[in-house]
Amino acid sequence: MKKVAVFGKPGSGKSTFSKYLAKQVGLPLHQLDIMVFNQDGSQVSRTQFDDNHDKILQQSSWILEGLGPLGSFKQRLAHADTLIYIDLPYWLSYWLVTKRAIKGLIKTPEGWPQGCSIIQGTRQSYHYLKLSRQFWNDEFEQNLKNIANDKQLYIVRSLSELKSLQRQLVS
Repeated sequence: MKKVAVFGKPGSGKSTFSKYLAKQVGLPLHQLDIMVFNQDGSQVSRTQFDDNHDKILQQSSWILEGLGPLGSFKQRLAHADTLIYIDLPYWLSYWLVTKRAIKGLIKTPEGWPQGCSIIQGTRQSYHYLKLSRQFWNDEFEQNLKNIANDKQLYIVRSLSELKSLQRQLVS
């Protein structure tokens, strides 16, 4: 496990899981949300994002967490040796986004881009969750299984499975 892609719907625990994994196994962590936004909350240019993303892909080891632009996501899947798809039930993802928003009013969530509004980000997360069924679906999962022939693929469907995977990967 040298190049790990962690992805899934908003509010699925990707950032928390990735941070823990990176710390335990000693891989550098790159969070896509932070790469997509500048310190003032504005989006970085697509060219700048692509340049930074490509540099990371060429490194010998990494954890890349998040989705980002679709083209870069597909590149990440091709370069990774380990794919971790966190596919929690929608009701749970909505709850975790809401919980993050409430806690975010007091303290900025882990992996949250500096300068980005927690309220605006929560609204975007709800919006993307509403649209997620069009992307994170059975067809996506089948395509994922098809490209994962020479990779480790983990599909996580509950918080208990996520905790179990954490223990499995760091032992």
